[in-house]
Amino acid sequence: MKKVIAFDLDGTLAASKSPLEDRMAEILDKLLDSFQVCVISGGKFGQFEKQLLANLHVEPSKLEKLHIMPTCGTQYYIFDLLSKKWKQVYAEDFTESEKKKIIDALETGVVKLGYKEAKVYGETIEDRGSQITFSALGQDIVDELGLEGVEKKEKWDPDGSKKKKLRDYVAELIPEFEVRSGGSTSIDITKPGIDKAYGMEKLISMLEISKEDILFFGDRLVEGGNDYPVKAMGIDSLEVSRWQDTALALESILHVI
Repeated sequence: MKKVIAFDLDGTLAASKSPLEDRMAEILDKLLDSFQVCVISGGKFGQFEKQLLANLHVEPSKLEKLHIMPTCGTQYYIFDLLSKKWKQVYAEDFTESEKKKIIDALETGVVKLGYKEAKVYGETIEDRGSQITFSALGQDIVDELGLEGVEKKEKWDPDGSKKKKLRDYVAELIPEFEVRSGGSTSIDITKPGIDKAYGMEKLISMLEISKEDILFFGDRLVEGGNDYPVKAMGIDSLEVSRWQDTALALESILHVI
């Protein structure tokens, strides 16, 4: 039996940049009775608070079994029951000069490839400390437009070709960093060798388990996707296309334990 159930966030536990639905919140509450749970995503911790934790109404004691890994595992948070606050365990942050070089490369790539949108919603390049993320339509599009924003994101690059071109272009400019396709409209940049597999390795070490003890759910498990490193390291993985698929699979798991 698995000891840990791990998840991507957008497209896996919730719609892109959208709050956790009540159905999924109830499932995660039950899941925490029997498993350690990890959520690893490209978003910063504040995004986890708004999207995941705000609607996860569970007993504080259960939160000790929830592991939060923002910015593709370059940060790790656990819940401190005594203070009832989330505590950062580590963060692989950039220096200011590294941040500038990355942002310059992204800005150059966006202009050269013609991906600069006339209308955006919020910042398109966000400094997340340990990760720099480019979001073609802006970080706040779903907050401002709701479902329309989700649909606009899905239509921007349905086959992933735009992200791949931008990823490849930027990677040539800054080969000393890890450049990856992120969510539906995003590119994520971290220190070299740091991706979701890095986060899983950290979790394995922290919990003193093996990779065979983990089951991972993600919506981008194909080669080149930001969930693929987890699958490539040998962790049992299930690919989903939306949070409802994840909910069905988890309900089946809960039914048999």
